[in-house]
This record gives sequence, C-alpha cells and structure tokens, in this order.
Amino acid sequence: MNEKRFNSLDKYYKKRYGCKVFKVSLDASFSCPNKDGSKGKNGCIFCNGATGLGSKDDSLKVQFDKVKTILGRKWSNAKCIPFLEANTNTYGSLEHIKAIYEELLTYEDVVGLNIATRCDAISKEVYDYLEELSKRTNLTIELGLQSSFDETLNLLNRGHSKGDFTNCVHELKRRGIDVVVHIINGLPYETEEMMFETLKYVNSLKPHGIKFHMLYIEEGTRLCKMYEKSPFPILSRNEYIRILGKQIGMLDKDIVIHRLISDPNAQKLVEPKWLTRKFELLNDIDKYLVQNDIVQGKYFEFR
Repeated sequence: MNEKRFNSLDKYYKKRYGCKVFKVSLDASFSCPNKDGSKGKNGCIFCNGATGLGSKDDSLKVQFDKVKTILGRKWSNAKCIPFLEANTNTYGSLEHIKAIYEELLTYEDVVGLNIATRCDAISKEVYDYLEELSKRTNLTIELGLQSSFDETLNLLNRGHSKGDFTNCVHELKRRGIDVVVHIINGLPYETEEMMFETLKYVNSLKPHGIKFHMLYIEEGTRLCKMYEKSPFPILSRNEYIRILGKQIGMLDKDIVIHRLISDPNAQKLVEPKWLTRKFELLNDIDKYLVQNDIVQGKYFEFR
C-alpha cells in the first residue's frame, strides 16, 4: 500500500500505540447552548438535530459495545477511543460531565477520549478538569470553526465569533490539551480564497489536528429551506478535490488530518449527491495528490 501524502490520523495512532485504533462515536444526550435558548433556539442552519449514531436511548455502554463489536470484527487486537460527538459535550454541570467521562475511561481497550464541543461552552471549572484529565489519558477536544469569517459564522447562526474561537484554542493549548479544528468548504457565498484564508487561520492556531468537511444540505434543515428559496452555488466534486488538495499542501506538516470529507445520511441528502460515494472519493483525492505532486506542508511557505 502506498504511503499517504499527508499526516493521517491512522498513521498517527499506529505510531503512538503500535496498533490500529478506532473511534467509537457516542451520544451522551448533552444539550447545546445554541438550541436551548442560552445562545439561540434553532442551532446552526446546517444542523438536522440528528447524529447518525445509534439510539441515544441506549446507555453509553450499550452504544459502545455495539460499535466496538462491529469494528472489532474488522480489526482484531485494536484499541479504541470513545468519541462524544452529538451536541455540546462540555455543556452541563461538572459533576455530570465527570460522571460520563470517567465511566468511558473504564471501558475495555480504551486508550483516550475525544470530546466534541463549542468554543463558548467550556466553563473555568471544566477547563480545570480537562487539564487534569489530559494528564491521565489521550484527551482531545474537537471544536467546530467552519469558517474564519465572522460574516459567514453569523449566516450559519453559530452564535460565536472568530475571536471567541481563538481564545478557546489558546486556553486549551495553554493547559496542554490537544485540539482538533473542524472547517467546512463550500459554505454559502464563500470564495475559494476565503476557504484558503480559513486554512491559513487554522495554521496560525497550530492545533493538533483538523477535520475537513464539504458542505452538504439535508432535508429538514434551515439551510435546506434557504437553498430551496434562493439556490447558492455548490462545489462540484472536482472543485472540492482541487481546493482540498491545495489546502493539504498549505497545511502545516505537523497537523494531523482526522477527516477529508463529510459523511452525510444518504437518505436525507439533498446536495451534493456525489458525497455518497465515499470510498471512491477518498481514492480520487489520493490520486489527485499523487498526480499533482502535493504533499502536506509543501506550500506552507505561502501561508
């Protein structure tokens, strides 16, 4: 198998643990300040209110065991990292947060913990706990940025600013906590140059990792209603691969790439339909990097 031309998560995990490590996505039924009225009531315009995970009515242990059993058939002797993915997983009382996190660390073959949250939803006492926890396990905080432009964040109804995001990343890093930043390519009315500027901003933060997403529209979202009322341009498959290729070339070589594309629910997907062919798309991204001699960090000097 050919070596990846970017710093992949799989490569990072194998180097760190000496074996295959996979994430187990879980729903711990946390709320979100952008849904419960603290920041807003409707959430981000692209949010469909679902997670794509197993039933949140199941206990965390049942969810964990189901996914671990399935993936364990593919990778024997692998380790795993629980990933609290749904909603805002630092939004609640410290006692509630501790109870959930500490339970997850007791599960079999667990070597770390990934927590998805918002940059404006971590209290001082939670920061303190995360700092202590990071000294006991491989803790990673995943933060949705999406865009480095405040006008786009306002359009998306994110409820936070670029400045809020910067402050949060700096605080997490100051405490020695790994951060993964999520960005979305193809957001409404953004130009290619804006997408590259967002990538440069991520470089400036020097996070541990990054997740790339392609904007997609699902039924039942406000983004879908917005698109039906006044359609905006959607990146083509080739456009996305080309833009992503340049971003990989621009990305600091030490940043770990956790994801290259979005993984929408095919039954609810409105656009772009080409996102449903995941593995073919990933293969074509690899081919594009080879054909154009793109290696992560190769164009970092142009940041």
